[in-house]
Parts: sequence; C-alpha cells; structure tokens
Amino acid sequence: MIEFKNISKYYQVGTETVKALDKANFKLKGGELTIILGPSGSGKSTLLNILGGMDQATAGQYLFDGRDITNYTDYQLTNYRREVVGFVFQFYNLIPSLTALENVAIAAKLNNNDQRAAEYLEKVNLGHRLNNFPNQMSGGEMQRVSIARALSKKPRLLLCDEPTGALDSVTSLKIMTILQGVARTTKTAVVMVTHNPEFEKYGDRVIKLKDGRIATEFEQVAVSLGA
Repeated sequence: MIEFKNISKYYQVGTETVKALDKANFKLKGGELTIILGPSGSGKSTLLNILGGMDQATAGQYLFDGRDITNYTDYQLTNYRREVVGFVFQFYNLIPSLTALENVAIAAKLNNNDQRAAEYLEKVNLGHRLNNFPNQMSGGEMQRVSIARALSKKPRLLLCDEPTGALDSVTSLKIMTILQGVARTTKTAVVMVTHNPEFEKYGDRVIKLKDGRIATEFEQVAVSLGA
C-alpha cells in the first residue's frame, strides 16, 4: 500500500548539507499500527511530513497504492491530504468555541462525509461528551475528540504525531487501545511517532530512526490492548 524507496530529505544550511532523512526504505499496509521511534532530531517528523504530503522528498520515490506522489504539485498534494490522510497531533488543535460534536461535525462536512459526527465520538467512547466544550474536558478526552475528528475523513492513512506526549500513562494506554482498534477494524494504515520506547510492543511494525537513517525496522506480534 505504502512504500518509501530511498527517500531522502536534505537541507542546505550555509555550506553544510543537513540530512534530515537519508535513504529511508520501508513498506506499510492497511490494518497495521506502525510505531516510529527515535530521539529528537532523528528524522521522525520529517518522515511523517513526507508521508502526510506536507513536505516533499529531495530524492527517492514515495508510492501510495502504486501511485507515485513524489513529485506531486501543491494542488495534487492538497487533494491527497484531503482525500487520503487523517492527522492527530500532540496538542489536539480543537476549536475552543465549538463543542466536541461540532468540532467533529465541521471536519466531516468539509470532507463530504454524511455520517453523523456523534457516531465517531461514540467510537472513541465519548458519547456522553457531545455537548461539552474543550475546556470542559480532560486532556485524554480532547485527544479522543481529535481522533474522532480525524476518523470523520474516513482516512486510509492515519498519522499520529506524539499523540500521548501530553498525557499520563493510564490515559496514554487508552489512546493506544483506540489506535490499535482503528487499524484492526477499519483496515487503515495507522502510523504513530513517539520518543517513548514503552509503546514499541503495541505496534505491528516498528521503525527506529537514528541520525536521519532507519536503524532498525521489523514486524512483530503486537501486544493487544482492549477486548
């Protein structure tokens, strides 16, 4: 479904060439939760940005379902992000003046999805919080709203950038349970970036980065969470 072929991203800083990502090779598929691990500066965000069509590679080839999107125009990348990718960020990015239901509903409407927003909130166990505003919810609840919002696009690729970074350990496991469930039940390719090695065991695939290169990449039988 998704393939990186020698993907590199270089930046020129004065006379120095900085290799943010250097010849990355891997394949991802729907129905899997992939954990991308690495310290700050290892290339995690660069990799995620290229996957999400928010940045383009300097060299290499990025294939999505056989389509080469490496050299897409800005217009093509916009459509790719709209039609294919869902995003979940560390700090939620909810609209504070809208309720949980409204935050999800506006995203669903923008993506021409007529499924009720309430259904997405129920999928993340927030059916009792439909009419609450962000400042009336905990961090974990707000993160679940942001996941519901991303799912309202019916994405084929769900990218999660440190989604547990601002949460306690118990709440983090609840978020991991939801992400595993999304991959298993919707056959979405779910990719989670984190610096926390504790989450490695929950991934079906693990990619470890160091200094812009893939140090380790492997499949495994993930520790399952939830029912």
